[in-house]
Amino acid sequence: MPRLHLGAWADSAVGFLQRHLSWLFDAIGSLVTGLDDGIEAALSAPAPLLLAGILAVAAWWLRGLLAGLLAFAGLALVDSLGLWSEAMSTLALVLVATLVTLVVAVPLGVLAARSDRISAVLRPALDFMQTMPAMVYLIPGVVFFGVGVVPGIIATIVFSLPPGVRMTELGIRQVDGELVEAAEAFGTAPREVLLRLQLPLALPTIMAGVNQVIMLGLSMVVIAGMVGGGGLGGAVYRAIGNVDIGLGFEAGLSIVILAMYLDRMTGALGRQVSPLGRRALASARSAAGGAARLWSHRPQPVHAVAGVAVLALAAGTLNALSGPGDGRDGGPAGAGNTGKGRTLSLGYIPWDEGIASTFLWKELLEERGFKVDARQLEAGALYTGLAGGGIDFQTDSWLPVTHAQYWQKYGNRLEDLGSWYGPTSLELSVPSYVKDVRSLADLKGKSDRFKGRIIGIEPSAGEMSILKDEVLKEYGLDGEYRVVDGSTPGMLAELKRAYEKREPVAVVLWSPHWAYSSYQLTKLEDPKGAWGKGDGIHTLARKGFAEDEPEVARWLREFKLT
Repeated sequence: MPRLHLGAWADSAVGFLQRHLSWLFDAIGSLVTGLDDGIEAALSAPAPLLLAGILAVAAWWLRGLLAGLLAFAGLALVDSLGLWSEAMSTLALVLVATLVTLVVAVPLGVLAARSDRISAVLRPALDFMQTMPAMVYLIPGVVFFGVGVVPGIIATIVFSLPPGVRMTELGIRQVDGELVEAAEAFGTAPREVLLRLQLPLALPTIMAGVNQVIMLGLSMVVIAGMVGGGGLGGAVYRAIGNVDIGLGFEAGLSIVILAMYLDRMTGALGRQVSPLGRRALASARSAAGGAARLWSHRPQPVHAVAGVAVLALAAGTLNALSGPGDGRDGGPAGAGNTGKGRTLSLGYIPWDEGIASTFLWKELLEERGFKVDARQLEAGALYTGLAGGGIDFQTDSWLPVTHAQYWQKYGNRLEDLGSWYGPTSLELSVPSYVKDVRSLADLKGKSDRFKGRIIGIEPSAGEMSILKDEVLKEYGLDGEYRVVDGSTPGMLAELKRAYEKREPVAVVLWSPHWAYSSYQLTKLEDPKGAWGKGDGIHTLARKGFAEDEPEVARWLREFKLT
C-alpha cells in the first residue's frame, strides 16, 4: 500500500496557520499569559500560611472542621517542602485552564442538549480530543505560542474540555421532560426554562463535570512542565530528568495535596448548590451526635472571618520571626549592577555539561543584577523557544554535526555566539571487562549478551538520530539491536546497575563526560567514521539578543573552558 504522508500534511497545515494567523496566536498568548500572571500574583501576594488559612477556612465552611484542619495541615506541608511558589503556579495554571474550559464547555453542552444534530456533530470531535495523547497537543502549542505556560494551558484546555461539555449536556437532558413541558405550557420562554429550571436542576451534574475538568487539568501539569510551564509539573520533570527520587516524591505529594483539596471542595460545592444536596446535608448534621457533630461543624460567616484574622496574625508573627532574606533579590548595587533587574531566560537540556554551564551563567548573571529564569526543556522545545524568542540563550548546542537538524531548521532565526569547548566526540561505550568488544564492528553477532539493547538518552538528542539513522546501518546492527529511548540520568543509572553486577551493557555516551572518570569504560572505535567529526559546544541566542544585551553577548563570546 502506498505511503500516506498524513504527518507531512499536518506539518504543512500548522506551518500555514503559523504564517497567516500569527497575530491571532499572539493575541491569545497575551490574554492567557495575562490571566495566568494575574491569578498567580493574587495567590502569591499573601504569606503562605495566611493563604493556607484562608483556604482551610473555606474547607471548614464547605465540609466541616476536620476538613479545614486537614486542608491547613496539607498546605502547610507544601510550604515546609519549599514548593509553595511552584504550587501556586500550578494552581494558577489549573484555575485559568478551568475558567476558559467552562466558558467554552457550558454553552457547547447547552447547545448539544437542545439539538440532537449539534450533539451528533460534537460527539466525534470530543472523542478525538479526549483520546488523542495529551502530549501531542504540545507540539503545535509550542510552534504557535512558544515555550512557557501558554502551550501547557492550551493543551490542558483541549484535553479537559470534553467532560465539561458531556456532563453539561447530560445534566440538562436528565431534567424531567414533564417539568419542562409544564413550564412551557404556562407560557415560559425557552430562555427562562433554561435559566430557571434546567440549569438549576442540572447543577449537580455540571459540578461533577467541573470536578473532572479540574482533575484532568492537574493530570496535565507534568506534561506542561516539559515545555517550560514551571510549577510543580516543572519540578517533577526535573526530577525525572535527573532521577531525583526526593524531589519527585515531594513534588508529586504536593500535587496530590492540591488535587485532594480541589476535589473535595468542588464536590462539597456541588452539594451546596443543589437543593437536594442541601437537604441531605442538613439531615446528616441533625442526625450526627458527639464527636461526629463536632468534626462536621460548619462556621457562621462571622466566625470564618475571625478565623482568617487569627491566621493572618499568626502568619505575620512567623514572618517577623523568620528574619530578613539574603538581600540578593535585586542584585548588587553600584558598578556590578549591570542588569538593573532585567530578566533573562536560559534554556537547557538535562545533560551534565549543559546543566553545569547554564547554572554557572545563572550565578554570574544574578551577581551582576539580572533576574535569571532557567528552564529545563527537551531539545526540540528548546530550539523552538530560541527561534520564537521565548528563550534568550542556551549554552549546550553541539555543532556542526549533532544538532545539525535543528540548525538547518532554525539557524536563520538564531545567533551563534561561538564555541566554548571542543572538540567533542560521540560514541557507544561498554565496560572494560567486556574484553572482546573494542569497536562497533565487534558488536555484530553479540546481541544476546547485551539483551539486544543499546541504552540511549533523550530521543530528541541529535546523537540518537545519528545512531539510529547512520551508525547502526553502517555496521549492520539495525536489525540486531534495539535502541532504548530514555534520558541521560536513566542511561547512567542503567550503566551503574550493570557495572555493579558486571553485566555487559552498551550505552550512548560522549566526550567529555564524567562517567569515564567514575567507571572503566571502553569507547568503541568507529573505523568507518559513521559518527562524523567532533563537534564544538556552542552558545546560541535568539535573533537580536546581541543587540538587546551587547555586554552579555560579549561575555558569552569570550567564555571558554578547557
